[in-house]
Amino acid sequence: MSQAGWIGVDFDGTLCRYSGWEGPDSVGEPVPAMVERVKRWLDNGYEVRIVTARVSHPEQALIARHAIEEWCLKHIGTELEVTCCKDFDMIELWDDRSIHVVPNTGLALGMSLVEGNLQEADLLQSTALK
Repeated sequence: MSQAGWIGVDFDGTLCRYSGWEGPDSVGEPVPAMVERVKRWLDNGYEVRIVTARVSHPEQALIARHAIEEWCLKHIGTELEVTCCKDFDMIELWDDRSIHVVPNTGLALGMSLVEGNLQEADLLQSTALK
């Protein structure tokens, strides 16, 4: 049964190991927990797409897309759509660089490399607002 919407998964540092840019066709080893999660989503009827900046550069996009599709075929068992864009049908984004924000509040859930531990400060702030 197909589920509505799609789940976005970042590639470098989320689905595969990443230790720095080595070119559009260089890909890391799988992150087993994420590979298993993606397989589970696919088995449950969700569409999963790779959301990556790798394909945002026109001069490297074809090489990067091909490398990612081959990686997915090898480690996930199927090619996944590769994009650098999100849209209104995306229901979640799994990314090593994003911070979850409670809708319409500006309150962060999680850690920020820029601002430090936002969770404690934001929870205190939200409690004070009540």
